[in-house]
Amino acid sequence: MTTSTVLLDPTAENSPDKRERLLRPKDLEGLIVGLLDISKARGDIFLDEIDKQLTKRGLKTRRYQKPTFARVAPIELKQEISTQCDLVIEALAD
Repeated sequence: MTTSTVLLDPTAENSPDKRERLLRPKDLEGLIVGLLDISKARGDIFLDEIDKQLTKRGLKTRRYQKPTFARVAPIELKQEISTQCDLVIEALAD
């Protein structure tokens, strides 16, 4: 028996962009990890622990926060993150 999964796009795009997945880095050594809080409750607590664990391993992190979880991140914030970080961990918490 085969099963399939249907994913619904809530943005109502008529022709969504197709992008290849980026390869994950094999090692975080020497990379800057962005930590993005999307402004949901307790996301900062989650990121505080992630930050502590990464820093303990000698990795560099940078913190960012969206103005509100109800909207996509502003273009300026996305540009800042993309120019200052090699990868991003996004906090989704409640």
